[in-house]
Amino acid sequence: MQKDINWLRMQFKDNKVWVAAGGDGRPKIRDGKVLIKYQLDQDYEYWVKPANIRPLEGGEVTKKGGAKQSTRKDRSCRNAESAQEPASGDQVRIFTDGASSGNPGPSGIGVVLEYGDHTKEISKYIGKSTNNIAELEAIRAGLLELKVKNLPVRIYTDSSYAHGVLTLGWKPRKNQDVIAAIRQLMQEFCEVKLIKVRGHAGHRQNERADNLARSAITDRRRDRQDVV
Repeated sequence: MQKDINWLRMQFKDNKVWVAAGGDGRPKIRDGKVLIKYQLDQDYEYWVKPANIRPLEGGEVTKKGGAKQSTRKDRSCRNAESAQEPASGDQVRIFTDGASSGNPGPSGIGVVLEYGDHTKEISKYIGKSTNNIAELEAIRAGLLELKVKNLPVRIYTDSSYAHGVLTLGWKPRKNQDVIAAIRQLMQEFCEVKLIKVRGHAGHRQNERADNLARSAITDRRRDRQDVV
């Protein structure tokens, strides 16, 4: 994050963003563009046209056509009184994996969600895709399952690519739509951390997510053979 600039809360298209400002308190323009961030604590930044930036109206995002979308949310985390990492039972843990038989090829996703004593699993065939997209779609599927937004969320992935484009500020050349959708989805929660784990290293829930992703491909093939 650049620490020598001020940030303004403004609207970019249909999203609420932070815009880099100069000493006069107005968006700072360089080479005909302004710098924006979706979250201050994340490293990735974008240069966009000033014409696409406008002030917020009463804390709301104004959508095309004049409709307004409220951006006020209860984003205070439960059990957030301490600055320490919340105990495993006080956070939602999502273990994700994606698999592709060929790259691209038939693909599946596997997700294991845990909160306290509750566990849910997802095994889903997503059609012909690449391994990177499958990894991303597994993360998106896990987040979409969560209805409560004020609990800390920890997402575990063995994908260096997903970890890089979502948390390390990597500039993606492909899959930009799904990456942007996940980034925006992450903003709906009070706190989300993406944690990189080693694949096939004996991590029980990561291995389970991998099995669920591969099973989705196998089951789909078996179903197709049964139809034939």
